[in-house]
Amino acid sequence: MFSLFFDGIQQDLQIAIFPPVLCTLFRLIFIEIYRPKKNPFGEWRKWIACFRYGFWWGMDFNAYVFLLLVLFVSLPGAFLPTYFAVGDTIRQAAVTIYAVVLYTAFLGKMIFYYHYHDIYNSTLWLGKKAEKHNLLDIFFHQNHGVLLILSYIPYTLLCWWAGGAFLSIPQLTYYLVPSGALQIAINTAIVIGVVLIFYYFRYGGTLIHDNKPEWDTIPSIVKEDIFMARATVDDLVALENVLKHPLQEGLSHTDEEDEPVIDAIMPEAMKGGKWKDLQNPTEAFVHEAKGARIKKPKHIFLIVGESYAQMPLDDIYSDYHIMDGAKVFRQDPHTVSLNNFLPAGMISRPAIVSLMTGIFDAKLELNEREDFWHGTLATTLPNQLRKLGYRSIYWYGGNPTYGNFDKFGPAVGFDKVMGATEFCPPDSPKTWVGVYDHIFLQHAAELIQELDDDTPTFHYIYTTSNHGPYKMPLKKLGFDADAVLKDLPESVRHNHKKQKVLGTYWYSDKAISDFVAEMERVYPDALFIVTGDHACIPIHPGDTLARQDVTLREQYCTSFAMHHPELTQDILSGNTIGGHMNIMPTIFELIAPKGFSYYSLVPSLTEPIDHVVTPYHWLTRDNIGPAGKTMYQALSASDEEIPIQEESHVYFAKEVAGVDALTAWIVRHPEDLRDASNIS
Repeated sequence: MFSLFFDGIQQDLQIAIFPPVLCTLFRLIFIEIYRPKKNPFGEWRKWIACFRYGFWWGMDFNAYVFLLLVLFVSLPGAFLPTYFAVGDTIRQAAVTIYAVVLYTAFLGKMIFYYHYHDIYNSTLWLGKKAEKHNLLDIFFHQNHGVLLILSYIPYTLLCWWAGGAFLSIPQLTYYLVPSGALQIAINTAIVIGVVLIFYYFRYGGTLIHDNKPEWDTIPSIVKEDIFMARATVDDLVALENVLKHPLQEGLSHTDEEDEPVIDAIMPEAMKGGKWKDLQNPTEAFVHEAKGARIKKPKHIFLIVGESYAQMPLDDIYSDYHIMDGAKVFRQDPHTVSLNNFLPAGMISRPAIVSLMTGIFDAKLELNEREDFWHGTLATTLPNQLRKLGYRSIYWYGGNPTYGNFDKFGPAVGFDKVMGATEFCPPDSPKTWVGVYDHIFLQHAAELIQELDDDTPTFHYIYTTSNHGPYKMPLKKLGFDADAVLKDLPESVRHNHKKQKVLGTYWYSDKAISDFVAEMERVYPDALFIVTGDHACIPIHPGDTLARQDVTLREQYCTSFAMHHPELTQDILSGNTIGGHMNIMPTIFELIAPKGFSYYSLVPSLTEPIDHVVTPYHWLTRDNIGPAGKTMYQALSASDEEIPIQEESHVYFAKEVAGVDALTAWIVRHPEDLRDASNIS
């Protein structure tokens, strides 16, 4: 019986080689047809990396050919000899059908690229509302639809033949051994080997799920060539990515549908559609600075810590000493802070992109859109700071090709984009996405101090370490659980999983705090703004509090603190709430001369604010709630349960819809973007 299974899995493995070979051939055809430079001469490393990475990424789908054949052909064939006898025919038919699926996806990609100069993307969703007769007309008359349909006949026959050829590869013979126990051990090892082979292929040449290939981890040498980066993506993988990210509703709207929605958030002087006369609707949000509140600093530091949330800073969690550095920073009389502060996104990239652009990313991934690599907005923070004489540098703890920030960053006005993987030593330890925070920040500090001119500089610094899967060697990095967690119950102190999360938080806070202290020592007149990219829940309330559940405030609020030697507590005008988008106008109101014009969708923190709205949530001075829902909760840091309340209406519905529609409008009108290479 097991000998039949052994023979079967070899046949499965042999024929499973065919689909990735086919995908490799499709990749080559795609390059040869659409890429201007069609040969690898002088680019061998790029081509090899493209094909190698593409092969392993494509195994995300192709590995299932092997698994399904094992489960539905080899396994039952081991018990049913008559079924085993027709196994090769079933395998040949199955792989041929799959090859036809691959061919269909490939042809679709070739047609899509012909029209849109991109592999499958969110535009595909628009086909649901397209005129079907028009699509068919284009297919048959512009894309030679009849010939493509007829091509399935020779293609299918060729694949059937190829499947037979792969099945004819010689295979190993199954040998019986005298010892029954040894035979069982060998058979068990074979079964385990089959499982490991599947997962090794499924995870792209690794047995660790978190290390699977994805867009962000395409080798830099490939990703710097956007065409070759696209070529790495197998067609089914590209389709899967589109299906995982449904088109934002706003992108399917017409301008006529969105005009009244956008009008609702416009300044009074621009309502009634007057904003349509501007180059871009964001230019309706013009402000004039009231005059500098502090001496113009030579250096401005906007430090965005990964998952650097408010929750551990609340008094009710004072026994958790995982953000003591931030607490010390806040205790300075010239540091102002807000405990109720909304990020611009629920995850990292929408938040950091929103901070850069001055508009909400609204889950539209502006950094991934090629139009935004060449065009820009009047609202971007670096471009506006340039008018005050500042150069801007984006310091990222990972590889700036992740998320295409090497292209997006210069477009929004950064003079330099500095990735830790480029300026830190090659052997620097790394987390899932970037260099350890303390190494990244130490080397960034050294490079900042090497700037030998008098040019005022804005530094946007984004760390990466405070993120799962929490595998850092915390003890080696100085984390002493017994000391840091000494005030916590034993159930927390001795819980290894909780230690890893809390210890990583402690480590990241220490790295950021040490960096701020060093920069403050070197540049005592600098303006520091420290926030997190989004909220995080590192603490289970029930470990130390009466309540078990986290509050909406804990789920949503990130941290915010700002320091300058001339700042005083009254600078915030009594505000207790704020958000990421308030940071930019606050900078201008602190340092810009009277009459300086700047663009901002929201007011500065130097004037009273009664509410904060993002595409995801909202704040008032008393309550907090999710966007688009009738529920809300009191804005309180309490050790007791805080009830969720319901209203009959949705809070700030028009404002949420307006900021969403504004971003969608801009994405639909890339022609209205300013030339990023000609911004002054």
